[in-house]
Amino acid sequence: MAEPAPDLAQAWLELPRAHGEPPITADVRAAPEDFCVREDLGMEPEDAGEHLWVQLRKTGWNTADAGGWLASALERSPRDVSWAGLKDRQAVTEQWFGVHLPGPQTLPTLPEAPAGLQVLRMHRHSRKLRTGMLRGNWFRLRLRQIDGNWPRLAQRLLRLAHYGVPNYFGDQRFGRDGGNLDAAWRVFDGMPVRNRHRRGLFLSAARSFLFNRVLAERVRRQTWGCPVDGDLMTFTSSGSIFPAARLTAGDPRLATADVHPSGPMPGGGGQGATGGAGEVEQSVLEQWPQATAGLQRLKVDASRRALRLPVRQLHWRRDGNDLVVGFWLPAGAYATAVLRELCHQRERNRT
Repeated sequence: MAEPAPDLAQAWLELPRAHGEPPITADVRAAPEDFCVREDLGMEPEDAGEHLWVQLRKTGWNTADAGGWLASALERSPRDVSWAGLKDRQAVTEQWFGVHLPGPQTLPTLPEAPAGLQVLRMHRHSRKLRTGMLRGNWFRLRLRQIDGNWPRLAQRLLRLAHYGVPNYFGDQRFGRDGGNLDAAWRVFDGMPVRNRHRRGLFLSAARSFLFNRVLAERVRRQTWGCPVDGDLMTFTSSGSIFPAARLTAGDPRLATADVHPSGPMPGGGGQGATGGAGEVEQSVLEQWPQATAGLQRLKVDASRRALRLPVRQLHWRRDGNDLVVGFWLPAGAYATAVLRELCHQRERNRT
């Protein structure tokens, strides 16, 4: 009998919070400007080279559609446009796009952008802008019509700044209404998917779901931010891993949230946790045998991801009955992981 696909909505609700029930309820993403994101590439273009880098401010546009407009404006194929990462549609985002544009080093003149798009900067660079060339993202969020305990809210914010939050994948990782996750289970059942990009999205959704389940168990055990026997550790700014046994007593990198226990992104090969940490991972993953076996059969490479997400440069202010909060997260992290520890949401718009 085939293993049923998980109920994503229920699975998201069941993920335990690390810091207890939030002290407030708020409206989130009531308007695109309530969710602002600015990419941090960790570098500046060189102003010379055969690649054109264009920074766009997008409101109500997804990444692919904005890239399509840029391709049309430059009379290029959409396949010639690249970006470092995907951004939400229901937001105001500042994002870089790259186009291979050899020839004269002068900057092209772009036509007037359509509503919702604004060209902020253009530079030339020697390298192609590729997926993953991203240090992190700056977020500015407005939570509207706060209902709850403001003093406890301030305490919660200080706690998040100090301890961080569980590094859950946000529900947008799984597609609209969990569609990518459902499709992954159909792939495990033998459904062919010729489009490699779409198949990759489906399998990534399955791996993310399994990671979230392992992390949830570590949160229940209150070991999501501290190493246990057999853990493999990783860094905020690097994907390299090392055994927890190499840590010295009182290693300051743990207190400053620069080093974290890691959890599995299942697949074939790779290095797995041992000892108590390995037993937790095995006990969770064996509940989803079709998914774990399917990922190995389809030759997806296993990897690791930090269990803890540091919330850097967290700051906030009260604006009437709203809260405006800003912070920086490393690449691959989700602001929704911060929000679910901060507040109950009256509504979550999907992108």
